[in-house]
Amino acid sequence: MNPIREECEALDQRDPLAFARARFTLPDGVIYLDGNSLGALPVATPARLQAAVTGEWGHGLIRSWNTAGWIDAPRRVGARIASLIGAAPDEVASTDSTSINLFKLASAAVRLRPGRRVILSEPGNFPTDLYMLQGLVDQLGGAVELKTFPREAIAGALDEDVAVLILTHVHYKSGEMFNMAGLTAKAHAVGALMIWDLSHSAGAIPVDLNDANVDFAVGCGYKYLNGGPGAPAFVFAAKRHHPEMRQPLSGWFGHAAPFDFVDQFAPAPGIDRMQCGTPSILALAALEAGLETFDGLSMSDLRAKSIRLSELFRSLVENRLHGQFSLGSPRDPGLRGSQISLIHPHGYEIMAALIEAGVIGDFRAPDHLRFGFTPLYLRYVDVFDAVQRLSDIMEDERWREPRFAVRSAVT
Repeated sequence: MNPIREECEALDQRDPLAFARARFTLPDGVIYLDGNSLGALPVATPARLQAAVTGEWGHGLIRSWNTAGWIDAPRRVGARIASLIGAAPDEVASTDSTSINLFKLASAAVRLRPGRRVILSEPGNFPTDLYMLQGLVDQLGGAVELKTFPREAIAGALDEDVAVLILTHVHYKSGEMFNMAGLTAKAHAVGALMIWDLSHSAGAIPVDLNDANVDFAVGCGYKYLNGGPGAPAFVFAAKRHHPEMRQPLSGWFGHAAPFDFVDQFAPAPGIDRMQCGTPSILALAALEAGLETFDGLSMSDLRAKSIRLSELFRSLVENRLHGQFSLGSPRDPGLRGSQISLIHPHGYEIMAALIEAGVIGDFRAPDHLRFGFTPLYLRYVDVFDAVQRLSDIMEDERWREPRFAVRSAVT
């Protein structure tokens, strides 16, 4: 037995979070390092969906909007997410997708800062964020413009012409993490509003939106929150903005009295005005089950284990693979989220071979191999074994087989 592997086994035996692994269904022989892209299936989810389908839908039928609490699901699920991101229960709703919610919030923020012409972000932000902002600029017909600056220059680009600064807290490719409180304060110092995308933060690292005085935030439900593929996203709006904020997608679930069926739109009070169309009840049921995997756990404990897992991975890669990869993430674990990226010019082929070997990560063009560390279900021995399999692939060079170069639709 390798002594380092024995040390990892000992760490797993002492791990105070080890019990949480039993809350998930994990395939035998697979090491899952892609929870930063799609969370694993919670054990409770199939039964929860079965109850929603056969009981609430099949038996309750339309009555379940009232009897099963369907009507309250966006707020109820949002309140559970609020507890993970430092928000009040009535400041978060689970609804729509991250892209749609970002569009709503960006539009609302621009409207709250009339006369200011700039939406500010960074190049290389998650593409859908930039695409949605480009679409908003087009829709507003030149009234505002999108400007992007490298992250080291963003603070210097803030001025009185900026309506809103929009950034992803943990970068999707590198895992690099912004100083949320610091940048929010700098945006406020020039009168701008702040929107954070928490898609790679929520459920992975401690976030305290209200302590940082954040204005708005969005995030997805299918990564660390374990809500399943295409799970509903969430939207946060600080309570101080509720009376004045207006979003452009004025659907009936954002109406003050949706079942009065009047012609004229009147926005609902509070966070409900960020809703739009009829919520996806089955998807919300799955997300609610995913959020239950956090019961009895603290984000500080999860973060501590996340750092230990990622540091173990980094040190093993550097000690065993001797410079074959470049580190694509900050070396300081305090400056990155719950992931590490390795850089290699043949990253796609290597990741494809690694997945065949039973270690699932993912690839982000042009050259990043991404590995996510989900402390709810990942063990230290999994990290050791993952690096061992990566080392084997690099040693025997099986990744050079032509079949691994064939690109799949999803990488």
